Amino acid sequence: MKEMEMKDLPPNNGKGGNPVWVACDGKVFDLSTSPLWAGGSHMGSHSAGADLTAEIASAPHGREMLERYPQLGSLRGQEGIKKQEAPGVSPSLLTRFPILKRHPHPMTVHFPIVFMFSATVLTLLYLISGITGFEVSAFYCLGAGIIFIPAAMATGYITWWLNYAARPMRPVNIKKWLSAILLGVDVAAFIWRAVVPGILHPFLWASGVYLILVLCLLPLVVIIGWLGATLTFPLRKE
Repeated sequence: MKEMEMKDLPPNNGKGGNPVWVACDGKVFDLSTSPLWAGGSHMGSHSAGADLTAEIASAPHGREMLERYPQLGSLRGQEGIKKQEAPGVSPSLLTRFPILKRHPHPMTVHFPIVFMFSATVLTLLYLISGITGFEVSAFYCLGAGIIFIPAAMATGYITWWLNYAARPMRPVNIKKWLSAILLGVDVAAFIWRAVVPGILHPFLWASGVYLILVLCLLPLVVIIGWLGATLTFPLRKE
């Protein structure tokens, strides 16, 4: 175990046969034997030869994955740096139940994505085929979205609070606004369809407005999902 400096990391980036070193929480790990870090890149988003403390905080796993590999030493000047923790949260609670910090939002966010995609696609299939079952299923998906969009929003706030100490972040701010809009559009479409079951047949001007609402669900959920993905897998310039 030896003390290292930041300048010791970049040469060990896994390229050209060099070792794969990464730092996290003031500790330096050698990941050269990991097939997931071949060439010094992990998941096409994380690069070796750098301090990944901030990136690990938002990754699907914690430092425990790095600790499976040899620890080479400590990073000088980083040992005493205290990680920013969410106010009012006991670190021991998160250590005992790490699922609270990493998994609730990635798990719940899949449901509104699926239901909003399905509502849009099933509605279009009904207009193309005339099969009533498609339209009824789309209505059910709108209803399910009303349940799961708030759940995804709530767990998103929790993840933002625990992993980022609720600090201002542009992607998070955009996601908050778009999620509220998504929920509003979903509720409006669901109520309209519940009050007027035959809104799409015959197809009148009101049908066109309803269809626009349903079609808006798809781009909204795609943008929200993409912004969330950029937090978990940050974009890097080549």
